[in-house]
Amino acid sequence: MRTGVLFSGGKDSCLALHKAIECGKKIDCLLSLMPENIDSFMFHKPDLKLLKKQAEMLDLPLVIQKTKGRQDEELGDLRKLVEKSKVDVLVVGGIASNYQGSRIKKLCGRLGVDVYAPLLDYTTEKLWKELLDSRFKVIITKISCEGIQKEFIGKVIDATEFEKLKKLSEKYKFRLDFEGGEAETAVLFMPDFSKDIKIRFAVKSEDKYRHFIEIKEVC
Repeated sequence: MRTGVLFSGGKDSCLALHKAIECGKKIDCLLSLMPENIDSFMFHKPDLKLLKKQAEMLDLPLVIQKTKGRQDEELGDLRKLVEKSKVDVLVVGGIASNYQGSRIKKLCGRLGVDVYAPLLDYTTEKLWKELLDSRFKVIITKISCEGIQKEFIGKVIDATEFEKLKKLSEKYKFRLDFEGGEAETAVLFMPDFSKDIKIRFAVKSEDKYRHFIEIKEVC
């Protein structure tokens, strides 16, 4: 059985990969969609330089499919990605997104591909506890809501920073797992990496509540 991970390099897909390995699954490849649209309906837009470095740290081949990030076309692009990767099992990091999860499951069913979702129905508390306990280095790469200050961009979310985010989420009512699109993340270290990833970056702001990381260098 050939197993691949639907991989954005964010906290959910990285933790799902880690849980799959812990359960004894042999991972054969990473499957990544690269949206042109930064506000893709189904997938977050990773930085390609960082994505390639993450694959290198995992010592796994990366299969990439470009997509324009349009609502009616993304599923077709995902189909192309799954077909060319030739996987029998797809590991996904979905927690509670019915919009994304139901479509992926239906597509894989038509292709005869099994879906393994180890984080399904995780609570926010359980998600972040596992990330922090397992020494994941998670950074925020995009903010799209009121309440998360620009200063969080590029900062590693350790236990102290998480408590700050938790207080802000209680005040401003955003989801701490970011399943509503409030923010996007990237992982600079996880137990399955051969070493930490270092980045040099700038921050771009579109308005008071929208901020993005611009990665200049990855090593």
